[in-house]
Amino acid sequence: MNTSYRQFRSIVGLIMMTSTLAALTGCNSVSPTVNSDSHSKVKSVASTTSTLPAIQSNILGDNVSADTVSADYASADYDKRAQGYDWVGVIVRAESDRQIDIKVRSRSDIKKPTCHFDGKATLMGQDTAHGTIFQATVNDSTAFFQFKDDKLIIDSTDKYALNYFCSGGGSLAGEYKKLAEDLEI
Repeated sequence: MNTSYRQFRSIVGLIMMTSTLAALTGCNSVSPTVNSDSHSKVKSVASTTSTLPAIQSNILGDNVSADTVSADYASADYDKRAQGYDWVGVIVRAESDRQIDIKVRSRSDIKKPTCHFDGKATLMGQDTAHGTIFQATVNDSTAFFQFKDDKLIIDSTDKYALNYFCSGGGSLAGEYKKLAEDLEI
């Protein structure tokens, strides 16, 4: 298990824990009551989760765009396809500024295709340390698509949810490298 994969898993866990905490604390309404005239301008706070989008905007910046990850990606064996190696490719295209369309295809020229997936993912966050992360609901689980340093890492909170789209014990989970040319399906 490489370092970037462990970092990605740590970030996913941190984000899920933060989201859960925000949801739980957001259920409580706080209405301060002060009898002093000097504090008469205190406003009530309806929910702590109402500030979350503003905080995310500051962390993410205003230049986040799904178009920056639009490309074709492939597993390591894609370079050996002429020798008959099996490979998986991922085609990513921007649907909007915060949503991407994802198509996963595997070798179909020599062998029967082993993986097939079509879906959409929504921008979750972006920073220098982790790159850009999108998420999608896949088989009642959350799948994460992390783009950083010309690589795509697909992972999920439930690894078995990503096995559904591949035969022969395969999975969508893994690391894919960005291609300079279009994917040859």
